Amino acid sequence: MPTPALHSIHVHPVKALRAQQLNEAVVEPWGLSGDRRWALIDETGKVVTQREQPRLALVTAEPVSDGGIRLSASDREPLSVPVPEPAGTTTAKWAGEKIETVAAGSGASAWFSAYLGERVTLVHLDDPAHRRPIDPPFGRPGETVSLADGFPLLVTTLASLDALNSLIAQGDHPDEGPLPMNRFRPNVVVSGTAPWAEDDWERIAIGEVGFRVAKGCGRCVVTTTDQATAGRGKEPLRTLGRHRRIGGRLIFGQNLVPLTRGTIRVGDPVEILG
Repeated sequence: MPTPALHSIHVHPVKALRAQQLNEAVVEPWGLSGDRRWALIDETGKVVTQREQPRLALVTAEPVSDGGIRLSASDREPLSVPVPEPAGTTTAKWAGEKIETVAAGSGASAWFSAYLGERVTLVHLDDPAHRRPIDPPFGRPGETVSLADGFPLLVTTLASLDALNSLIAQGDHPDEGPLPMNRFRPNVVVSGTAPWAEDDWERIAIGEVGFRVAKGCGRCVVTTTDQATAGRGKEPLRTLGRHRRIGGRLIFGQNLVPLTRGTIRVGDPVEILG
């Protein structure tokens, strides 16, 4: 068996938009630097994702050096959005949580509203160190998270994707496979493991940075969304439901919480500590 190593790194500057692949990334207590610090909310304050708007997969938000982003989509003029000045907060609602954020300028909200055909507001998480604690029983005192679904990072493995694609090939919708890893929107992808080895991890180190493994990642309809076309199918949920139903959830990948700060780089060794 090869030595486990960091195969790839991915950030999503705006929650639900297209991923950006990096060669290295700074690990902060609440996630990778620049990952999911922005999100869209509807008129009720509810966070909008690919669950409701699969076309978000086709929008790119490229991070710029000052923390802002540059938006682009095939049928829209690109738009640069600076980090908004702190002038009061806007409540974003996500899975029963209320998260205080700062609204971006009206131009960004108009850009997205025209693209989606519904009124939305782009918001920014200004203070990730204090705004949103990780919910117990999986979070510990002082641990916080960005605007990710629930945890600072998500790890997947190439071997588990290969195993899942083999199962899809034997199932009811073999024409939908093999699926690429971007269906699962991970932050870090590890090579050199056995299939599903990550289910048993408790602590790992990627290069110089330590992480604890909080829980398996339950998957939703977003995984059925082709990240290149925004079209939807049945897989991988059909196959995960048959083979990876654990504790009532369809599991692929594991949620991570950083134990230390540092920089991770593609090719770093991955050490299984427990």
